[in-house]
Amino acid sequence: MTTSSPGGRDRRSGERGDLLNPLCPTRQLLDRIGTKWTSMTVKMLAEEAPDELRFAELRRRIPGISQKMLSVTLQSLVRDGLAARRVEPTVPPAVHYRLTELGLSLEGPLSALRVWAETHMPQIDRSNQLADEAPPHTGESAG
Repeated sequence: MTTSSPGGRDRRSGERGDLLNPLCPTRQLLDRIGTKWTSMTVKMLAEEAPDELRFAELRRRIPGISQKMLSVTLQSLVRDGLAARRVEPTVPPAVHYRLTELGLSLEGPLSALRVWAETHMPQIDRSNQLADEAPPHTGESAG
């Protein structure tokens, strides 16, 4: 088990975190990479690898994402070293993104999660429907 500060600065290189430790930075990382927008952005960038995609093209390829959410998602990916950003000094500037080697290594696990969700969504929908139709619980046990 590794204990570390929220910034992760006291962890030695190569050591694994401890997800159950409330101070482990792994929790924050999972929050960042576990979003639908991160999964879709990584998927789009992986499909172009090793080439780049411009910001506007990424936004066109990800239905429903706002400009602000795409910007926040890309900033997070770049900060974590999962994506690289390149700016062309044009007017207006052309901003390009690509996955790094580390980012490409994330596509496999995210793809598996997307496939799992798509495969099991009918079961989840049925379970939700049954739960919605069931009489409400009166007093949950903390057991």
